[in-house]
Amino acid sequence: MKRLMWPVMALLFTVGVAAQQNSYWQQHVDYKMEVNMDVTNFQYSGKQKLVYTNNSPDVLNKVYYHMYFNAFQPGSEMDIRLQNIKDPDGRMFVDGNSRIAALKPEEIGYLRATSLTQDGKAVDYSLEGTVLEVSLASPIQPGSKTTFDMVFEGQVPVQIRRSGRNNAEGVALSMSQWYPKLAEYDFEGWHADPYIAREFHGVWGDFDVKLTIDKTYVVGGSGYLQNPQQIGHGYEAPGSKVDRPKGKTLTWHFIAPKVHDFMWAADPEYIHDTLQMENGPLLHFLYKNDEDILENWKNLQPKTADAMTFFNKNIGTYPYDQYSVIQGGDGGMEYAMSTLITGKRSFGSLVGVTVHELAHSWFQHVLATNEAKHAWMDEGFTTFISSLCMNEIMDQNKVNPFEDSYKGYFALTQSGREQPQGTHADRYDVNFAYGISAYSKGSVFLSQLGYVIGQDKLMETIRKYYDDFKFKHPTPNDFKRTAEKVSGLELGWYLQDWTQTTNTIDYGIKEVLAEGDNTRINLERIGLMPMPVDVLVVYKDGSRETFYAPLRVMRGEKENPYPGLERTLLPDWAWAYPSYGFQVGRPLSEIQAISIDPSQLMADVDRENNLWQAEELDIKD
Repeated sequence: MKRLMWPVMALLFTVGVAAQQNSYWQQHVDYKMEVNMDVTNFQYSGKQKLVYTNNSPDVLNKVYYHMYFNAFQPGSEMDIRLQNIKDPDGRMFVDGNSRIAALKPEEIGYLRATSLTQDGKAVDYSLEGTVLEVSLASPIQPGSKTTFDMVFEGQVPVQIRRSGRNNAEGVALSMSQWYPKLAEYDFEGWHADPYIAREFHGVWGDFDVKLTIDKTYVVGGSGYLQNPQQIGHGYEAPGSKVDRPKGKTLTWHFIAPKVHDFMWAADPEYIHDTLQMENGPLLHFLYKNDEDILENWKNLQPKTADAMTFFNKNIGTYPYDQYSVIQGGDGGMEYAMSTLITGKRSFGSLVGVTVHELAHSWFQHVLATNEAKHAWMDEGFTTFISSLCMNEIMDQNKVNPFEDSYKGYFALTQSGREQPQGTHADRYDVNFAYGISAYSKGSVFLSQLGYVIGQDKLMETIRKYYDDFKFKHPTPNDFKRTAEKVSGLELGWYLQDWTQTTNTIDYGIKEVLAEGDNTRINLERIGLMPMPVDVLVVYKDGSRETFYAPLRVMRGEKENPYPGLERTLLPDWAWAYPSYGFQVGRPLSEIQAISIDPSQLMADVDRENNLWQAEELDIKD
């Protein structure tokens, strides 16, 4: 019996560890911060109480904080990368020089801890660029909580990228990534990435923030204002009396539940408008009192409500009671319950950037992917759904709303600069490759998936993905498995080739041959990436029919995407076979044209070989 005990115990331990490793978990943080901002020198001080819950199965001996503002200093990693990348960001690199390198001491950004304790005990910590490394006084056991108390100080940098003071449009404070932010720890370990100008990853939690600032400044951002009657500035209930405390400053108290970030912006010239949606959130709009932009910002407000309605219908219900659109920053960037956008734009551009950043409220601020590793999951999915939205609310009436994304992707494949989408956001050789890969190729991932599984199944997949993974950190495989469950098809091949390789799609019509009263169509696979193939045959009498060759590794087929046309389901085409032929039951003399993928949603890199014509004919499906 004793000799059997160890194998049995080992087996039980192995099973227990496997079950533990396969179960989903995520960490939790509760922030309480009190911050004082001096608007004369743009320096601020704060106290932060952070309660950290270790929901992981691991004992933690260290934690890490992001101290993002330290990136805006000469010699920082962001500065050096900016000076060495082949195509630097024009907002950060002017006349051949890094704007960060030129910052004076009173213009730089910094963020540093002046004291830090864990459960009342002092801890050792060291600041390494934009990351604060903390050696704990006591290990954090699985399932336990610990409290960190930090005193910190910072200086807001001159506006260069996302955060900063006195941006190009005169907004005083764009305060994103401004506070000591605990790094994420998940099934892959710590994600204490240095800030090199790209993406973010954060821990889900609740924020309680008190901000004291000059009382002439109007503030907006994440969370719900708790003391509107003291603040005024359009936050108080209509017709109610404002009871401001005496003194030169006001303390704004915000609470933001179930978020993984907190942003605020402030300016003494902000106009503050609100729009209460029926059965929806209260929309806030804060923008400069500049007559050149007033009309556009007034007209933006109902369009924002239209976009919110569109996303609620096509993704899922927005889970918060407010959303703020705020002029600031250096372009457009999403934050919890809010966005910062530059406001001096044409009306179409203003709506476009707002719609894109609003869509991020679903794809990133509710479905919180690790942007640094999977930027295409938030930027690409957002580009896809915002393209659909703009097509509807702006009456664009495009046959293919994603045409710009396809153009971008094709330009990338032809550039010789493409890297796999699985590349870390900071590891792209050039900004061009990152931008197209994340935005355009990420968008095509979805629109092309609609070609693979059917448009109705794609939209059903998006809604189920939202329902299943909201307030979590979904991975590419989570989305793939959702699509498989909805469609009944196997899609590992699609995720693998599209996101982890630079394989391209290229199918062609090799030859069309007469076979008596029938016609033989021979196709060829030229690219490495496999796809199912739709073929449209147009006859000289005006009739049409389609032929569908499923991909064998899909283990199934999509429904007929053209219900008005007869479809012939062909035998599977296995990837290893470079050629594939089938017969059409009409003579060659009756065929006017043959086209691979009439929808043009398959990202075939050479569409010239997708069309065969008996004579010149403009084919429109």
